[in-house]
Amino acid sequence: MRLVTAAGQVGAPLGNIPSVNPSGQGGLFGLCVDPNFSVNRMVYWSFSERGTAGNVLAIAKGSLSANETALENVTVIYRATPAWSGTNQYGSRVIFDRTGNLLVSSGDRSDPGIRGQAQALNSAIGKILRITTDGQPAPGNPFVGQAGARAELYSIGHRNQHGLAIHPVSGDLWEGELGPRGGDEINRVQPGANYGWPIITYGIDYSGQPIAGAIQQQNGMEQPVYYWDPVVSPSGMTFYKGNRIPEWENNLFVAALSGMHIVRLVIENNRVTGEERLLASEAQRFRDIIQGTDNALYAITDQGRLYRIDR
Repeated sequence: MRLVTAAGQVGAPLGNIPSVNPSGQGGLFGLCVDPNFSVNRMVYWSFSERGTAGNVLAIAKGSLSANETALENVTVIYRATPAWSGTNQYGSRVIFDRTGNLLVSSGDRSDPGIRGQAQALNSAIGKILRITTDGQPAPGNPFVGQAGARAELYSIGHRNQHGLAIHPVSGDLWEGELGPRGGDEINRVQPGANYGWPIITYGIDYSGQPIAGAIQQQNGMEQPVYYWDPVVSPSGMTFYKGNRIPEWENNLFVAALSGMHIVRLVIENNRVTGEERLLASEAQRFRDIIQGTDNALYAITDQGRLYRIDR
């Protein structure tokens, strides 16, 4: 983990980061700063952690030191159990909601032996979670008090969610999710809702075989707002807010990995009414995108480039 200045100068690795398991699709995933960062200097992030029982998605927090060389008082506040021996599809992003709690995307871990737990209320696999900054279930979660259900669950039936963003007007949670072969999704996430994986999907397995019953709809399961086939591999995403570029107001920007571009989605009444593909000529796997305090967009790529996008 490093700091990058506004001029693009990359700092040395920060100290005191907990050990990360980089195998497979493991690594450092999502990061967000506390809304009161200017006072408390707190940072929260998700990463893959190796344990005695297997690998887990973990959420940690720490405060940036005054000299900006390390994180201090680092604590792992949550682990998305059960652990699993595989090293794929952890998710994951972590963001703040408007109540000061954390929303975390926890992937399905890919393998047929565990991905079905995306439908299980006693598992954190394949879910969106809502926790406090101390890692406890957030008050008001939809499954609190339901027998056999984990209190930290916010929504279920997800696959591999690399994007979370709060709509700047409605406050709704939106999510980007990688499908298998086909069926990348954009979802408007409602508390307590079931988004279907792996029972319904617009994709097929990597082997070319159908998944489950090869169906795309089922009662009690939500449809995506938008999906891609062929895929673009949606990763990090953010809504644009501010008036520097008025025609982008409240548009959703999605970093695309295999698509190698940035997607701009125009959304009206919770429906996608337009799509534009930006920076395709750069031939980069775009990993994440966020709006900075200067209201410009910043996008980072797997090849190590950091882009500033502004008028």
